[in-house]
Amino acid sequence: MDAKDRLRVVEGRIAAAAERAGRDPATVQLVAVSKTHPAGSVRELSAAGAALFGESRVQEAADKIPGAPGLRWHFIGRLQRNKARKAVQLFELIHSVDSLRLANTLTRLGEERAEAVEVLVEVKIGGETSKGGVRPADLEAFLRQLQGRSGLRVCGLMTIPPPVRSAEDQRPAFRRLATLAQEMRKLELEGVLINELSMGMSSDYEIAVEEGATLVRVGTALFGPRRPWPR
Repeated sequence: MDAKDRLRVVEGRIAAAAERAGRDPATVQLVAVSKTHPAGSVRELSAAGAALFGESRVQEAADKIPGAPGLRWHFIGRLQRNKARKAVQLFELIHSVDSLRLANTLTRLGEERAEAVEVLVEVKIGGETSKGGVRPADLEAFLRQLQGRSGLRVCGLMTIPPPVRSAEDQRPAFRRLATLAQEMRKLELEGVLINELSMGMSSDYEIAVEEGATLVRVGTALFGPRRPWPR
């Protein structure tokens, strides 16, 4: 299949999953994850109709984005604080705020430019020590520390659950994030909106949509296997 066919398949499956859940498919945004793929592949998928792309390395994105102008970009990887300034310049939304130190850095950058940096808080649903993220038990306290900041706007939550044998096995993790979002929304914290849920990748995005995802991060199903990226 070419880029247009791959995009249509993914979009069709997203729409069908949304309809199964009684949702409007328009409430789900597809983030085409282009990491390790060149700007030419991004342009090809953009020509087929994709408008929103995701990257997980700041330097890779900085090299690639000029070759694919006029598109929207989200940062989906773990962000180092020394790369935060460049990330704020390149991306409209950062999916992976996982510490107060990073939140403080992004707040300062937002205050400098007099425009709030829009972020998602990463939640460690699986409890893996090797992954970043805020533990569910700590989420309310963490969000309370982020409320009322002029330089930062929390738009929602993100998670990357541990690997499982089948897509269906991810349903409890996605459902848990959706439940947490509902609970946090009830707090009505200033500047903490919790309107977005970023969850689901190529292997399980349909389940994620059924459980409430508003952003699905799909790479392999759109671009094929990852490629080595020149360093």
